[in-house]
Amino acid sequence: MSSAVEQFDAVVVGARIAGCATSVALAERGLRVLTIDSARFPSDTLSTHLLWPTTMAEIQAIGALPAVEAIGAPRMPLAEAVLDDIGWRTGYSAVSGIDYAMCVRRTHLDDALVRTARHTGAEVRERCTAHDLVWNAGRVVGLRYTDDDGAEHEIRAPVVIGADGRKSLVAEQVGARTPTLVAPSGRACYYAYWSDSRTDLRHIASQWRTGSLLGTAFPCDGGDLLCLLQPPVDLISEFRGRRAQDAYVHGVHSLPGLSRRLDGCEMVSRVRGCTGIESYFRRSSGPGWALPGDAGHFKDPVTAQGIRDGLRYGRLLGEALAPVLSARTGVDPRAVDDATAAWAAGRERDCIDVYQWTNVLAAGSPPSPVEYELYRQAQQDPEYAAVLSDIYNRVQRPAKMMPITTIAGAVVRALRQPDIGIADVAGDLGFQQLRVVRDWQERRRFLRAALTATSQRASMVPQVSRPTLDGVTEIREGSHT
Repeated sequence: MSSAVEQFDAVVVGARIAGCATSVALAERGLRVLTIDSARFPSDTLSTHLLWPTTMAEIQAIGALPAVEAIGAPRMPLAEAVLDDIGWRTGYSAVSGIDYAMCVRRTHLDDALVRTARHTGAEVRERCTAHDLVWNAGRVVGLRYTDDDGAEHEIRAPVVIGADGRKSLVAEQVGARTPTLVAPSGRACYYAYWSDSRTDLRHIASQWRTGSLLGTAFPCDGGDLLCLLQPPVDLISEFRGRRAQDAYVHGVHSLPGLSRRLDGCEMVSRVRGCTGIESYFRRSSGPGWALPGDAGHFKDPVTAQGIRDGLRYGRLLGEALAPVLSARTGVDPRAVDDATAAWAAGRERDCIDVYQWTNVLAAGSPPSPVEYELYRQAQQDPEYAAVLSDIYNRVQRPAKMMPITTIAGAVVRALRQPDIGIADVAGDLGFQQLRVVRDWQERRRFLRAALTATSQRASMVPQVSRPTLDGVTEIREGSHT
């Protein structure tokens, strides 16, 4: 171990999406931040990396937008979704002046974020592997890690931030790896890159569904296209081993619109996959620690929300901690824990309904009669189509998709279809009503449990004068700086 124990205002484990956002927010407010990562950047990671306008606004908020745009991915101001042969196409509402999506490979995106963090003043050390937290009287007070030369180091800081992904070491060592809320996905995820010959379509982010199969085409940097396939989990056996590429190509051709989009394109990478996906919330704050990004909350990639949430709640965590860590009277550990607890509760309130909506799309179920009619409405009504794109963009809440008048109209139209019977529609409505009730009950229990845990923690802490959180951005969905 190195002879000296180093002291920082904060130490961040993980220098990708959430870690860089937190580091930037702290460093630009004058705090001394150490960020470590086991990778050497530029470095790839498993990701489908679609960036909605709201995600681009978060990139702008931490000062990384010029570096990300310089990577060269095309701007995509249009989104389209097609169910069988029923499709809609629309733009997005602007967020902080940005009304376009992008798709940027993580090798380049993460490198741009790391460079931004360093430019802001954070110290980023690569090829460093965390292996132990440092504890004092039940509180995390630091971190031990090993560098690329095998030397061990010890860092002391008022807070350790675990932005180290789904397999988070920090989450494991603080006892938070077991989720407080979890939902297994009904889909697997496979993707590959294709050279993109369709220059006339490189401004559109597209999704297709047929039966239980879902596929997407997102033009990305390097003149290529990211093609994602999400089959239901009962087809996973077809993708095992050497059969993966053949099964992937077969799946692409099973979606006629996607197959046409890739006409003249050539697959230029191997097929990468992810199975056994679970969406979850974990306890994300405690004495001297916090978990932004996938370490604390993860959603199935079907709605492409992970990068946005990693950036946003990483930034908000840094903003919440900065005034506490820089207090003139010194750092009050109880104020640190109050700040991280309030931040975690805010993320839970903001993200629970998007989590539940994502779980519906990730179920891998075939489309219902009412869902077909909602697609037809979006095809005929540009305003409704815009609502759907803005749900993905986090400008609208998922509930805006299915107001009573919209559902009533969809039911009437479904009953007029010659191949749909009353029993089909009634069964669909009954299932949807049951899901809504169950989601409401789940949401109520989850938020109540989170509130109870926060209240219990507060009741154990003596009430003393603490620094205020002046200048912290309000944690609220649809609010961007």
